[in-house]
Amino acid sequence: MRERDDEWTGLMRQAIAGNDEAYHRLLKAVTPVLRAAARRGLARAGQPADQSEDIVQEILLAVHLKRHTWDASAPFAPWLFAIARNKLIDTLRRRGRRIFVSVDDFAEILAEEPPAPTVSAAELEAQLKTLPQRQREVLQSIAVEASSIRQTAAKFSMSEGAVRVALHRALTGLSAKLREQ
Repeated sequence: MRERDDEWTGLMRQAIAGNDEAYHRLLKAVTPVLRAAARRGLARAGQPADQSEDIVQEILLAVHLKRHTWDASAPFAPWLFAIARNKLIDTLRRRGRRIFVSVDDFAEILAEEPPAPTVSAAELEAQLKTLPQRQREVLQSIAVEASSIRQTAAKFSMSEGAVRVALHRALTGLSAKLREQ
Protein backbone atom coordinates (compact mmCIF):
# COMPACT_ATOMS: atom_id res chain seq x y z
CA MET A 1 0.00 0.00 0.00
CA ARG A 2 2.73 2.45 1.02
CA GLU A 3 4.78 1.33 -1.96
CA ARG A 4 1.85 1.99 -4.31
CA ASP A 5 1.28 5.45 -2.83
CA ASP A 6 4.97 6.30 -3.23
CA GLU A 7 4.89 5.10 -6.84
CA TRP A 8 1.78 7.17 -7.64
CA THR A 9 3.26 10.24 -5.96
CA GLY A 10 6.48 9.86 -7.97
CA LEU A 11 4.57 9.42 -11.22
CA MET A 12 2.43 12.48 -10.51
CA ARG A 13 5.52 14.58 -9.75
CA GLN A 14 7.03 13.48 -13.06
CA ALA A 15 3.75 14.21 -14.85
CA ILE A 16 3.58 17.71 -13.38
CA ALA A 17 7.17 18.22 -14.61
CA GLY A 18 5.96 17.40 -18.15
CA ASN A 19 6.59 13.67 -18.47
CA ASP A 20 3.64 12.44 -20.54
CA GLU A 21 4.68 8.78 -20.24
CA ALA A 22 4.62 9.01 -16.44
CA TYR A 23 1.18 10.63 -16.55
CA HIS A 24 -0.12 7.85 -18.80
CA ARG A 25 1.32 5.19 -16.44
CA LEU A 26 -0.23 6.94 -13.44
CA LEU A 27 -3.69 7.05 -14.99
CA LYS A 28 -3.39 3.42 -16.05
CA ALA A 29 -2.38 2.43 -12.50
CA VAL A 30 -5.13 4.33 -10.66
CA THR A 31 -8.03 3.43 -12.96
CA PRO A 32 -8.67 -0.13 -11.68
CA VAL A 33 -8.43 1.06 -8.07
CA LEU A 34 -10.90 3.87 -8.78
CA ARG A 35 -13.23 1.48 -10.57
CA ALA A 36 -13.29 -0.88 -7.58
CA ALA A 37 -13.84 2.01 -5.16
CA ALA A 38 -16.70 3.38 -7.29
CA ARG A 39 -18.35 -0.04 -7.43
CA ARG A 40 -18.11 -0.44 -3.66
CA GLY A 41 -19.52 3.05 -3.09
CA LEU A 42 -22.44 2.45 -5.44
CA ALA A 43 -23.18 -0.94 -3.89
CA ARG A 44 -23.18 0.58 -0.37
CA ALA A 45 -25.68 3.17 -1.60
CA GLY A 46 -27.92 0.50 -3.13
CA GLN A 47 -27.12 1.59 -6.68
CA PRO A 48 -26.18 -0.68 -9.58
CA ALA A 49 -22.42 -1.20 -9.66
CA ASP A 50 -22.41 -1.21 -13.46
CA GLN A 51 -22.75 2.59 -13.34
CA SER A 52 -19.21 2.89 -11.92
CA GLU A 53 -17.50 3.61 -15.23
CA ASP A 54 -19.19 7.01 -15.51
CA ILE A 55 -17.90 7.95 -12.06
CA VAL A 56 -14.38 6.76 -12.93
CA GLN A 57 -14.39 8.94 -16.04
CA GLU A 58 -15.53 11.95 -13.98
CA ILE A 59 -12.76 11.33 -11.47
CA LEU A 60 -10.09 11.03 -14.16
CA LEU A 61 -11.33 14.20 -15.83
CA ALA A 62 -11.26 16.06 -12.51
CA VAL A 63 -7.72 14.81 -11.84
CA HIS A 64 -6.66 16.05 -15.25
CA LEU A 65 -8.32 19.44 -14.89
CA LYS A 66 -7.24 20.00 -11.28
CA ARG A 67 -3.77 18.43 -11.30
CA HIS A 68 -2.23 21.88 -10.91
CA THR A 69 -3.87 22.13 -7.45
CA TRP A 70 -2.08 19.05 -6.10
CA ASP A 71 0.68 19.90 -3.63
CA ALA A 72 3.81 18.10 -4.92
CA SER A 73 5.18 17.85 -1.37
CA ALA A 74 2.13 15.84 -0.28
CA PRO A 75 1.23 12.23 -1.09
CA PHE A 76 -0.90 11.79 -4.20
CA ALA A 77 -3.33 9.07 -3.01
CA PRO A 78 -5.23 11.13 -0.38
CA TRP A 79 -5.74 13.92 -2.94
CA LEU A 80 -6.96 11.40 -5.53
CA PHE A 81 -9.32 9.66 -3.11
CA ALA A 82 -10.78 12.97 -1.94
CA ILE A 83 -11.69 13.72 -5.54
CA ALA A 84 -13.09 10.20 -5.96
CA ARG A 85 -15.21 10.49 -2.80
CA ASN A 86 -16.59 13.87 -3.90
CA LYS A 87 -17.44 12.61 -7.38
CA LEU A 88 -19.25 9.60 -5.93
CA ILE A 89 -21.21 11.85 -3.56
CA ASP A 90 -22.07 14.23 -6.42
CA THR A 91 -23.34 11.33 -8.51
CA LEU A 92 -25.47 9.93 -5.70
CA ARG A 93 -26.94 13.36 -4.96
CA ARG A 94 -27.84 13.88 -8.61
CA ARG A 95 -29.60 10.54 -8.68
CA GLY A 96 -31.43 11.09 -5.43
CA ARG A 97 -32.51 8.20 -3.32
CA ARG A 98 -33.55 5.69 -5.94
CA ILE A 99 -33.82 1.98 -5.62
CA PHE A 100 -33.43 -0.05 -8.76
CA VAL A 101 -35.58 -3.14 -9.07
CA SER A 102 -35.81 -5.31 -12.13
CA VAL A 103 -39.28 -5.39 -13.66
CA ASP A 104 -38.70 -9.07 -14.42
CA ASP A 105 -38.89 -9.77 -10.68
CA PHE A 106 -42.51 -8.61 -10.72
CA ALA A 107 -43.65 -9.72 -14.18
CA GLU A 108 -46.12 -12.26 -12.82
CA ILE A 109 -47.85 -9.87 -10.43
CA LEU A 110 -48.03 -6.82 -12.68
CA ALA A 111 -51.57 -6.22 -13.85
CA GLU A 112 -52.12 -6.64 -17.57
CA GLU A 113 -54.89 -4.07 -17.65
CA PRO A 114 -55.40 -1.09 -15.38
CA PRO A 115 -57.89 -1.83 -12.62
CA ALA A 116 -61.44 -0.62 -13.13
CA PRO A 117 -62.28 2.59 -11.28
CA THR A 118 -63.86 1.91 -7.91
CA VAL A 119 -65.97 5.07 -8.00
CA SER A 120 -68.26 5.95 -10.87
CA ALA A 121 -68.08 9.36 -12.49
CA ALA A 122 -71.57 10.16 -11.20
CA GLU A 123 -70.57 9.32 -7.61
CA LEU A 124 -67.43 11.41 -7.94
CA GLU A 125 -69.37 14.37 -9.29
CA ALA A 126 -71.92 14.08 -6.48
CA GLN A 127 -69.11 14.12 -3.90
CA LEU A 128 -67.45 17.10 -5.60
CA LYS A 129 -70.67 19.07 -5.15
CA THR A 130 -70.46 18.55 -1.37
CA LEU A 131 -67.12 20.40 -1.20
CA PRO A 132 -67.09 24.09 -0.34
CA GLN A 133 -67.34 26.19 -3.51
CA ARG A 134 -63.78 27.62 -3.40
CA GLN A 135 -62.22 24.18 -2.85
CA ARG A 136 -64.28 22.75 -5.69
CA GLU A 137 -63.26 25.60 -8.03
CA VAL A 138 -59.57 25.19 -7.20
CA LEU A 139 -59.73 21.43 -7.67
CA GLN A 140 -61.60 21.86 -10.98
CA SER A 141 -59.06 24.42 -12.20
CA ILE A 142 -56.00 22.34 -11.38
CA ALA A 143 -57.19 18.75 -11.89
CA VAL A 144 -59.59 19.15 -14.80
CA GLU A 145 -58.43 22.28 -16.61
CA ALA A 146 -54.73 21.52 -15.94
CA SER A 147 -54.04 25.05 -14.75
CA SER A 148 -50.94 25.68 -12.66
CA ILE A 149 -51.03 26.86 -9.05
CA ARG A 150 -49.95 30.32 -10.25
CA GLN A 151 -52.66 30.48 -12.93
CA THR A 152 -55.32 29.32 -10.49
CA ALA A 153 -54.21 31.91 -7.93
CA ALA A 154 -54.49 34.68 -10.51
CA LYS A 155 -57.85 33.38 -11.74
CA PHE A 156 -59.42 33.46 -8.26
CA SER A 157 -57.43 36.41 -6.84
CA MET A 158 -55.79 34.18 -4.24
CA SER A 159 -52.20 33.73 -3.09
CA GLU A 160 -50.41 30.63 -4.32
CA GLY A 161 -50.24 29.40 -0.74
CA ALA A 162 -54.01 29.76 -0.35
CA VAL A 163 -54.51 27.78 -3.57
CA ARG A 164 -52.28 24.98 -2.25
CA VAL A 165 -54.20 24.91 1.03
CA ALA A 166 -57.56 24.85 -0.75
CA LEU A 167 -56.36 22.08 -3.08
CA HIS A 168 -55.03 20.02 -0.18
CA ARG A 169 -58.26 20.45 1.79
CA ALA A 170 -60.37 19.58 -1.26
CA LEU A 171 -58.40 16.41 -1.94
CA THR A 172 -58.39 15.39 1.72
CA GLY A 173 -62.12 16.00 2.04
CA LEU A 174 -62.95 14.23 -1.19
CA SER A 175 -60.75 11.27 -0.29
CA ALA A 176 -62.40 10.95 3.14
CA LYS A 177 -65.91 11.10 1.64
CA LEU A 178 -65.09 8.48 -0.98
CA ARG A 179 -63.57 6.16 1.64
CA GLU A 180 -66.78 6.37 3.67
CA GLN A 181 -68.78 4.87 0.82
